[in-house]
Amino acid sequence: MKTIITADKAPEAIGPYSHANTFNDFIFTSGQLPVSKEKGSVVDGGINEQSHQSLLNLQYVLQAGGGDLNTVLKTTCYLSDIDDFAKFNEVYKEFFKTDCPARSCFAVKDLPLGVKIEVEAIAYRK
Repeated sequence: MKTIITADKAPEAIGPYSHANTFNDFIFTSGQLPVSKEKGSVVDGGINEQSHQSLLNLQYVLQAGGGDLNTVLKTTCYLSDIDDFAKFNEVYKEFFKTDCPARSCFAVKDLPLGVKIEVEAIAYRK
């Protein structure tokens, strides 16, 4: 059965979508932007700060769905500039220290709110 997940710590969705859905033991997240719930807008700074916030929001959504970063099977990462790939990887390694999930990471023309990064995941519930 499908269950909609809303994460209290993550910022509100900026469109008609949920933070995540679960189906059986799987969690499917929406793309997480570098928006701070406390600030109510995109975090200040460049790719490092934005990557950190997107991954933090992803963590909040996974926790609300009964998972965490250790249960992530696959991430899809969107960059507005492929030249940010190395810097993004440095921040990504802070969140996924060992047993990294499968991942696709590519550049796209534009992202919502003019951000530099968006990250989504498929995980399982504990």
